[in-house]
Amino acid sequence: MDAEGPSGNTRLSGSGKDCSSTMAKADQPPGGRVIRDEKSVHVTAAMIAEFCAAIGETNPLYTDPQAAAHGPNAGLVAPPSLAGSFSAAENVLQQLPRSNVRRLLAGIDAEFVTPIRPDDTITIESRVTDTYEKTGRSGSMVFIVFRSTLSNQRGETVAHLDYRFVTRP
Repeated sequence: MDAEGPSGNTRLSGSGKDCSSTMAKADQPPGGRVIRDEKSVHVTAAMIAEFCAAIGETNPLYTDPQAAAHGPNAGLVAPPSLAGSFSAAENVLQQLPRSNVRRLLAGIDAEFVTPIRPDDTITIESRVTDTYEKTGRSGSMVFIVFRSTLSNQRGETVAHLDYRFVTRP
């Protein structure tokens, strides 16, 4: 059953079974099931250094092991934005049925929970959390929202990334 979403938009069923007929069949979410990325990411000090160099990060908590040892995390940690570089969105999109429908990334919300450290192994679990339809100046749009939870080898959540993709029905 549909319900009113934010700003009076039509919210579609998260199960993918009762979605509005305007939602492209190929974009129906995969039933809210958990999608586990088959590959984990092993984070190294070199990876953190390369990431910092690429984005122009100069904070010694991320770039200088000696300075970081005296910082709030008692050692070198990765900049929080490293969590967004692990391609979690691509894994979920590969699980959706193939179609000629184009999807555009409409936004990402990130919550950083625990710092990522050198020698952490990060695993990613994602699930479609919402679909909704919105009408704008250019017509109807369908949004697919999914959350990726990144965890380290100790089972600690390091980040939640919420991705919003938009398609045209």
